Amino acid sequence: MPTTKTERLAIKISDDVVRVRQLTRTLAVEVGLGLVDQTKVITAASELARNTLDYGGGGDVTAEIVDQGGRRGVRLTFEDKGPGIADIEQALKDGFTSGKGMGLGLGGAKRLCNEFSIVSEPGTGTKVTIARWK
Repeated sequence: MPTTKTERLAIKISDDVVRVRQLTRTLAVEVGLGLVDQTKVITAASELARNTLDYGGGGDVTAEIVDQGGRRGVRLTFEDKGPGIADIEQALKDGFTSGKGMGLGLGGAKRLCNEFSIVSEPGTGTKVTIARWK
C-alpha cells in the first residue's frame, strides 16, 4: 500500500495529544474526507493518543496518507513501550476501564474507523493502527 506522506510525532505531554488531533485533521482534509469522517478519525486519534500517554507512559504516532486500490485514506499507528494490555478482548468491551474513564475508549475508537488493529503484550507495550478511508 503506497504511502504518499508520513509524519511522526512524539506523545510525551498533554499538549502532544492536541498536536496529534491537529495533524490528523490536516491529513484528513488533505485526502478529502468529509466533515463526519474527519470528526470520526480525529476523535479516535485523540482517544488513542490519550491512551498512549496515560496508560502507555508516552510513545509516538506515525501518521500517513495512504493510497490503496484507487482510494485514499489516513492511517495512524500509535506505539508505546508501556505495561501492555493483558486481555485485549476485554479491553475492547464497552464499560471496561483500567483507569477512571467510562470505558468507551478502545471500543469506541474501533467503531469510528474503517480499519483497526491492536497488538499488545504485557511488559512490552501496545501498538494500535487505525485507518479511515475516503
